Amino acid sequence: MSASTGKPLVALLTGAGISTDSGIPDYRGPKGLWREDPDAEKLVTYEYYMNDPEIRRRSWLMRLRTGALNPEPNAAHHAIVDLAASGVPVRVVTQNVDGLHQRAGLPERKVIELHGSTRRVVCTACGERGPMEAALARVEAGEDDPGCPACGGILKPATVMFGERLDPMVIGEAAAITKACQVFLAVGSSLQVHPAAGLAGLAAEQGARLVVVNAEPTPYDDVADTVVREPIGTALPRLLRELVEG
Repeated sequence: MSASTGKPLVALLTGAGISTDSGIPDYRGPKGLWREDPDAEKLVTYEYYMNDPEIRRRSWLMRLRTGALNPEPNAAHHAIVDLAASGVPVRVVTQNVDGLHQRAGLPERKVIELHGSTRRVVCTACGERGPMEAALARVEAGEDDPGCPACGGILKPATVMFGERLDPMVIGEAAAITKACQVFLAVGSSLQVHPAAGLAGLAAEQGARLVVVNAEPTPYDDVADTVVREPIGTALPRLLRELVEG
């Protein structure tokens, strides 16, 4: 229980499936991006990105198209905000990089972005950071592979690409929240990518109630207290309302 509210701490691990209703495709589902276009994975793989200018050009064009979609938070994102507003202590650990939890109104301090954020860019040479909007404006103006404005180095989204290590401090913070929670919901995640997937097992080991909400089976279904296969946009608001109503 939270010492300040007396209510159970609810932690949510959110994956790509929570954002599909916002028009953002998932990666490993039946219609996932990697299944429909296996080469697309190269666009977010560090080695390919750093060594192949054509991959970088394709990646920036993909970002430009995605940015033009301007995805909005959906009912699932808003349900989490409503839960937090009800006085239940909530923390979100997300595998997503879309920033939709924050756009829905969840404070930054309540969200841990395991894989970084597409809202910012970072220079791979000097570490300079800046807004994604500025980089995309340069692409739209005709720069197909915009370099760092500070040093000319290669710019990339401030996300953890395949082949890059997650920040140990971020993982540590996520693990601490998982150990402290009484309810852990894994929402829209295949629970196949570690170390994030291991948080579900850690929650179960610590005695938390484990709820898995995902369209496809996951490796942690057998240890979950509840497995939900319904669409996330309707299932999660209902589940979170039930938590509030007791």
